[in-house]
Order: sequence, then C-alpha cells, then structure tokens
Amino acid sequence: MKRFHLHLSVEDLEASIRFYSALFAAPPAVRHSDYAKWMIEDPRVNFAISKRHRPVGVNHLGFQVDSGEELLEMQAQLLTADSQLVQEIERACCYAKSDKYWVTDPSGIAWECFHTLGTILVYGDATPIFDQEALASNAVATTQSACCAPAENIAATTDRLSCCS
Repeated sequence: MKRFHLHLSVEDLEASIRFYSALFAAPPAVRHSDYAKWMIEDPRVNFAISKRHRPVGVNHLGFQVDSGEELLEMQAQLLTADSQLVQEIERACCYAKSDKYWVTDPSGIAWECFHTLGTILVYGDATPIFDQEALASNAVATTQSACCAPAENIAATTDRLSCCS
C-alpha cells in the first residue's frame, strides 16, 4: 500500500514542530535537531520537515511503498512520466536508508518514490554525484550520493553534459 509523502523545508524547525503537532494532534514519530516526521494514518501521509540546504517551501513530494516489489512496479509509471528517472539503491537520505526513484514534473518539482530499508543515525549526504554516461544517453541514472531531491539537479547536469563539458 502506498503512503503519500510530503517533505517541507522550514525556517524555524521548533515553531514548525509545534504547529504541525497541533495540526495533526500528535507529536512527530521521528525527531532530530534538524528534522521531524509524522506518519499519519488518516489520510496515510509521511509528512516530513527539515531545516537543511533548501529554500523554505516544498522540498519534494512522493510515495512511500511497502516493498521492493511495489517499488519496481512504480518504475514503469515513473519512466512514462519522466524519462530522466534517477535510481538510488540503499541510499542514506534524511535519517533512513532506502531504495528510491526520483522524477521531476514539468514545473521542476521533484517526486520521490521509495521503499525504506531501515533507519540511520546521521542525516544523509546532500551532495549529488550523477552517473553522467547514463544521463548523456537519456537512460536511467544512478546517483552515488544524494539526499532530498537530486532530481532538481538533473536538468543542470544534462545541460552541462550537452554544452561546455
């Protein structure tokens, strides 16, 4: 079963935690000095906020799936939506290790589809390193290291590959 995912970048984490805890009538399920997450059941939402390297607002949207098989089933839909799909396997991001795919909508909003494999103690590395050969051939790309919306960097990376690289 899928769970809708929304990750917001916030300016004041503590004020945002107070606000969303009141709004959802529950404290966060996960809380760190730079991140908080609520796993809401009605409706099924994985709602996360963080104060990390992004402008305030929507960081990314997505779907959390319950199994690796369900993630593979989503791959075809995601490729149909955006042929520059980015694949990450056992990637440390935020405070979790996940297998995931990223696509970008026509407005530049990143969408993540992921299956969580476990939790980690250190916030994931936010420096994307793209498989440039895969991007140049318009195939599935694999990042070596990324956290929270590497898809926004695909267009810039592709532009650098086609011009002045």
